Amino acid sequence: MDARPVLGPEQWQPLAEAHERRARTLLADVIARRARGERHPVEDFMFDYYRLRPGQLVEWHPGVGVRLRCAASAAAHRYYREEDGLTGVDAPAFVASRGSTLRFTRELLVATGARQGQFNCFGMHEWAMVYGLTPDQTRHSGLPLRFAPDRIREVVNENGLRCTHYDAFRFFTEDAAPQNAHQLTRADQVRFDQPGCLHATMDLYKYAGKLLPLTSSELLLDCYDLALEIRELDMRASAYDLSGWGYEPVAVETPEGKATYVRMQRGFSERGQVLRRRLLDVIDQTTELAGASALRD
Repeated sequence: MDARPVLGPEQWQPLAEAHERRARTLLADVIARRARGERHPVEDFMFDYYRLRPGQLVEWHPGVGVRLRCAASAAAHRYYREEDGLTGVDAPAFVASRGSTLRFTRELLVATGARQGQFNCFGMHEWAMVYGLTPDQTRHSGLPLRFAPDRIREVVNENGLRCTHYDAFRFFTEDAAPQNAHQLTRADQVRFDQPGCLHATMDLYKYAGKLLPLTSSELLLDCYDLALEIRELDMRASAYDLSGWGYEPVAVETPEGKATYVRMQRGFSERGQVLRRRLLDVIDQTTELAGASALRD
């Protein structure tokens, strides 16, 4: 007997409507700015870097293992299937097409979650991205820097560079990269990612998106919500000055700023571990439904 839950329209339609309300509330400013052609130094990162569109966050997916009655139109979506009047995610089709994505994502999430978190980087990765540059040479040239280039060098030199995340390290300047404790490559990601890293936790949103429609929309928005909070800290603790946008700096060049950063970093890490386990549950349920046990080895 198939034990997967079945939701009738009287159950799933209110869920879909509630999700759309939540998503549109979270994204209201993003959608309004896009309509006006305006940019934002924190929130735009969530769509420029991670590539999901606001519409993908608004659209509702019940997630793998849930079947819907009277939802035949959903079967037109990729990786959905209708059978015996019930519509749900087609786990075997996803595994057949995206098995390598599932395998890598599971390996990375398991390895990252099992490590001890490191909380001694003090956000220096963002400083390393402007190390030795003049304000007009930075990636965010429209934003002023809080300090002159010489002072930025001093702060980085005093604190050292202990970045463990390749997708942050690859943006270090030529002068900063050799100073990192590890010379990271893409092949090192599974070996070095750890749960204290802000960017590794932000990337849970990326993997939730890559797993759509296996990922429920609730989990996707939970990952987005956390990633956005983390990105705010990331930029507040950077060498950029976002006070004109209403973001006061977390002054990691001071003992007080470091303490604030680590406290927030630990909180994000704990929340990220919960989301990491939820994403692993999605992958394991998918492979179980698809009979793809090799992905779990």
